[in-house]
Amino acid sequence: MKLQSETAIIMAAGTGTRMLPLTETTAKPLIPVFGTPMIETIINALKKRGVSKIYIVVGYKKEQFEYLKSKYENIELIENKEYLEKNNISSLKAAENVLGTENCFICEGDLYIGDSAVFLPEFKQSCYFGKFIDGYSDDWIFETEENKIVNIKKGGTNLFNMCGVSYWLKDDIAEVAKAISAAYQEPSHKDLFWDEVVNRVLNKINVSVYPINIGQIVELDTEDDLNKLTKGIK
Repeated sequence: MKLQSETAIIMAAGTGTRMLPLTETTAKPLIPVFGTPMIETIINALKKRGVSKIYIVVGYKKEQFEYLKSKYENIELIENKEYLEKNNISSLKAAENVLGTENCFICEGDLYIGDSAVFLPEFKQSCYFGKFIDGYSDDWIFETEENKIVNIKKGGTNLFNMCGVSYWLKDDIAEVAKAISAAYQEPSHKDLFWDEVVNRVLNKINVSVYPINIGQIVELDTEDDLNKLTKGIK
C-alpha cells in the first residue's frame, strides 16, 4: 500500500531505431501492444498504485504524446532537447528539477507491463526491478552483496538483469541527481547511460534488487520482440 505522495518519471525521448520501420511514423513508447500503447500500460500501472504525478520526458515525435495530458490526470511532459546528441543521461538531466522532491519511480517508456501488481508493494528502500537470468546475459546486470547492489554493468552469469523500472527514496535519487549534474561537466558525458552514473554513487546510497518474474515487465527492443509477445512465442 502506498503510504505517501510519490511521483514517476517515464523516459520516452529516444528515436527507437531498433524498432524500425515502425518508429518511422510512431514514437516507440506509443506503439500498441494488444491494442494499448505500451507507455499507457506503464501509466495505468502507476495510476493503480496511486502515484500522484507522472512526468514523461519526450523528444522524438514529442507532439504525439500530447494526448496523454487530456486522457490522464496529473501528466506533465518534459522536453529533452538533447536526445539526438546524448544518451539517456540527458533525459534525467531534463527532469532534474523534480528529482529528489518525492519518492519516485523511474521507468523506460518502451516497456509492456504484463502484470500491474508488480508496482503495488511497499518499497522501504530504493531498488531496481530485476529478472534473474540463468546462464550468461550480455544485458545490464546487477552484482550484489546480501542483495545490496554493488556494481551495475553489461554482461554477467547467473545474475539479476535490469528490466527498465526502478524505485527511489527521495534522498537517494537526490544523490543521483547531484552525480548527474557533476557528470555533465565531463566532455564524454554525452555517451553515458544514467545507470552508469548511479554506479558511481553506490557507496553513498542503499539500492537493492526487487525480483520480478519474466512476463510481468517485458522489454520490447525490436519488431521481432513485439511480434513474439503478441503471438505468444517464447
